Amino acid sequence: MGFNEFISKLFGNKATRDMKEIQPWVEKVKAVYPEISKLTNDELRAKTEELKKFIKDSAAEENKKIEELKATIESTDLEKREAIFSQIDKLEKEVLEKYEKALSEVLPTAFSIVKDTARRLSENEELEVTASDFDRELAAQGRDFVRIEGDKAIWKNHWKAGGNEMTWNMVHYDVQLFGGVVLHQGKIAEMATGEGKTLVATLPVFLNALTGNGVHVVTVNDYLAKRDSEWMGPLYMFHGLSVDCIDKHQPNSEARRRAYMADITFGTNNEFGFDYLRDNMAVSPKDLVQRKHNYAIVDEVDSVLIDDARTPLIISGPVPKGDQQLFEVLRPLVERLVEAQRKLATQYLADAKRLIASDKKEDQEAGFLALFRSHKALPKNKPLIKFLSEPGIKAGMLKTEEIYMEQNNKRMPEAVEPLYFVIDEKLNSIDLTDKGHDTITAAGEDPKFFILPDIGSEIAEIERDTKDDKEKLAKKDELIQNYAMKSERVHTVNQLLKAYTLFEKDVEYVVLDNKVKIVDEQTGRIMEGRRYSDGLHQAIEAKENVKVEAATQTFATITLQNYFRMYHKLAGMTGTAETEAGEFWDIYKLDVVVIPTNRPVIRIDANDFVFKTKREKYNAVIDEIVRLVDLGRPVLVGTTSVEVSELLSRMLKLRGIKHNVLNAKLHQREAEIVAEAGKSKTVTIATNMAGRGTDIKLSPEVREAGGLAIIGTERHDSRRVDRQLRGRAGRQGDPGSSQFFVSLEDDLMRLFSSERIIRVMDRLGHQEGDVIQHSMITKSIERAQKKVEENNFGIRKRLLEYDDVMNSQRTVIYKQRRQALLGERIGVAVANNTYDVCEAIVMEYQPVNDPEGFRMEVLRVLSVDYEVDPEEFQKARPNELAESLYRYVREAYQRKVEHIAQQAYPVIKNVFETRGDVFKNIVVPFTDGQRMYSVVTNLEKAYRTNGEDLMRSFEKSVILAHIDDAWKEHLREMDDLKQSVQNAAYEQKDPLLIYKFESYNLFKTMVEKINKGMVSTLMKGQIPMQEPEHVREAEEKRTDLSKLRESRSEAQAAAANREQVRHEPVKVGPKVGRNDPCPCGSGLKYKNCHGKNE
Repeated sequence: MGFNEFISKLFGNKATRDMKEIQPWVEKVKAVYPEISKLTNDELRAKTEELKKFIKDSAAEENKKIEELKATIESTDLEKREAIFSQIDKLEKEVLEKYEKALSEVLPTAFSIVKDTARRLSENEELEVTASDFDRELAAQGRDFVRIEGDKAIWKNHWKAGGNEMTWNMVHYDVQLFGGVVLHQGKIAEMATGEGKTLVATLPVFLNALTGNGVHVVTVNDYLAKRDSEWMGPLYMFHGLSVDCIDKHQPNSEARRRAYMADITFGTNNEFGFDYLRDNMAVSPKDLVQRKHNYAIVDEVDSVLIDDARTPLIISGPVPKGDQQLFEVLRPLVERLVEAQRKLATQYLADAKRLIASDKKEDQEAGFLALFRSHKALPKNKPLIKFLSEPGIKAGMLKTEEIYMEQNNKRMPEAVEPLYFVIDEKLNSIDLTDKGHDTITAAGEDPKFFILPDIGSEIAEIERDTKDDKEKLAKKDELIQNYAMKSERVHTVNQLLKAYTLFEKDVEYVVLDNKVKIVDEQTGRIMEGRRYSDGLHQAIEAKENVKVEAATQTFATITLQNYFRMYHKLAGMTGTAETEAGEFWDIYKLDVVVIPTNRPVIRIDANDFVFKTKREKYNAVIDEIVRLVDLGRPVLVGTTSVEVSELLSRMLKLRGIKHNVLNAKLHQREAEIVAEAGKSKTVTIATNMAGRGTDIKLSPEVREAGGLAIIGTERHDSRRVDRQLRGRAGRQGDPGSSQFFVSLEDDLMRLFSSERIIRVMDRLGHQEGDVIQHSMITKSIERAQKKVEENNFGIRKRLLEYDDVMNSQRTVIYKQRRQALLGERIGVAVANNTYDVCEAIVMEYQPVNDPEGFRMEVLRVLSVDYEVDPEEFQKARPNELAESLYRYVREAYQRKVEHIAQQAYPVIKNVFETRGDVFKNIVVPFTDGQRMYSVVTNLEKAYRTNGEDLMRSFEKSVILAHIDDAWKEHLREMDDLKQSVQNAAYEQKDPLLIYKFESYNLFKTMVEKINKGMVSTLMKGQIPMQEPEHVREAEEKRTDLSKLRESRSEAQAAAANREQVRHEPVKVGPKVGRNDPCPCGSGLKYKNCHGKNE
């Protein structure tokens, strides 16, 4: 017995402890269920209303206090409002805590209600209940699962979901109750494929929706979001809970806003994230669609929170001269360089083969050095990969590498000196050598054309050698401009080199419709709208001779990690999360709980077959497919790229075996192909993660033959992806098998495999076609996968560390912006910003004792003449002087507010009394002498407050305008900073630390700029004289986002699923004529009832 087994036996393992903790909850549900099952249909629905009331009442006292505090805000002095707002925030947190406590108390009853509703629908074709207003509304909308007959509502057990007719036949079993409890507790439930994750989610979704605060169910693509909302929707709607799907409605629309106001909202991860960004670009409260982030369940949580989290969501817009780029200009130079390197790598490989075959030790050493250089020159060169798979070759090259890596890479320059550039495949990086710089610099050009100057030393030289200040300034400007140009040039060359040497067509991307489209390495799907960052995508476009898209500027951005961390409670479900448990806990503080299967898994998982070359491996795969088809078994072949899928397809055609191919070019048939993959003798070639959310069901004859056979043609970088592929077989106790075929030429094996495997195969003297299969080999491969997972986690964590810096700034700005947009705390914000500006001016001029400069700055920024005695200015404490200035400015501002209100009120009064029945909102022009502001204000409010509300509207417009202008500029500067700090690595400095320090300075400067600009505009603002007849009504307009682009708008599979016309959810139910009786049962004509607004 090993040490780990001994400890597990002594203390129990995590899975056992988790089940022990959840078991009491499941027992409570089972104890309550018999009572719930005895209730009539009406009593069952009444029980739900009873639970809603109990939950609301649990925090009734706190909610009452909040309303009372909100009512006192307007009558409270500005200085005292901050304390009230803090109290409200504290009480809102207490409300959420009380709700959580109440939810735990009602959990057994709520779960029993959902379970028994599922049972009643599965046992009865129709359920009759007393019709509620909600039932009538659903019937009037044409929902196919409910109709009204008099005062009764008839609920059917069959309806359309995802465009297909389905009959409800599912009831929760005990292990699904376990999963429901885990999800309610805000953890990740890992459930095997076919265990009914969608049904499990109904339990915590129903329970948490009872609060009325909203529940979000997040899916990986829009097809699943629409299907699941229609499939599970009637279960919730039967109990009066509203259900909608954001992906059915246009962004930034009233329909999408209503979808977020529903009790339960389905949608894709990208759309939830983009809606958050759009809300923070809105200019009117009516443009806001989301409410507070309460509770979310993420389906396929590993795909969303790990795979999708690698790149941020970005909304971007055009930049001036964004189409003037260097990619096409520099492409011929890079092509020439890559071709020269290819010839050099080929020559080194030929020399290596000749020298290694020699009997002399010196020749062999020189041969391995040549081989190492060839590897550093082009590591993906196929002849090189083939040669490295021969006995003793890779081991010899690794030994040579160790020699040159000794003493912190001291001799490495000696090894790579003859190359034009050096590729590090593991780090995905490329560095030009001196020889490369010389080659790429055209004849007659500056030899330092592609070399960045050392700014520090050159500025010091200018300071030392130049006496004239003007000349000194001109030289510094020229130096900085030269650095910026060269930096852009070097960056462009680097990205072009990556495009030519590290990114392969039909592997990392495909070219369709004259556009470069990224292929997701996990799912094999095309990710429409998604682009590589930092100019890499433009470099690939230049390489493939397609149109190079213009550069864009970031207007709003967030990573999925930081978006989902905003939820009060987050949970997730998947079949493959255990291997990433560390990352889930580290980043999201999400615990992974493995839920036992309803029936034991009897799938046979064989040890890997390891071959020396890819050719031998693929031949063995085809032989195995033929053997399995002869046995009458269906076969699912997992691949990692489009290229491999097409190669296997050609090989099967030569053998005359019928098969389906599912890859990035054919994903419109995904659901159809995956659904048929369980039929006898059906061969399906698909990427490892294809068909998530679609079960492969087996017929009795297939079960008899041995079930679904899984063949993996390559080990993926992540164990989780391999487990996903394996999990396609063996659902719900079905028989099945899985077998992975691996070769030493595979990317994973080349980069991370243990040297022990290479030595074992060399020692055994394996011949062509020989295979090795042993648990030691399989474990070694899994260790290699662990290395990659750790590396990828490091990359994702680094991305998050950079975004955490942005997120702390984003949170401050978006909170301030939202409060201004909603009209909350505007008075407090203006007062605080005014004090900050007063304090900043004092701190700038008092330390240098410049009272005259102080007075002029106050006059320039704040438009008030503040006289101060020079002696008092010098002696006064900074905080006292700032306080005195603040009081003076506030009094002046108050007089200004009263003056503008008196000036505007006669006009507002006239318009309200003559055209108040026509106008709701009016536009009032303001100016600060430099810019015009068209301020929209509510006519009646402005009239009732004697014109004071007009000033609140002006304050709101000014705050939003200054925040938006400064934030966009700040994001551009942060993008530039993130790129420039990477050079710090060459100086042995941590780029992240420099990024944090510099970004803080940038943010501080931006906040000061916003405050100064905002207060200055408010102090200078005035209304140009205006006659009542010139006042115009404000047009109802939504924020125009049409010119902006979402760079991951359809990441993953949304575009592919849009093409699945057959599977799109459709509007069901007959069209009601305007003169027909309304389906709600009111007895009125449809046009006079629910069709009144159509």
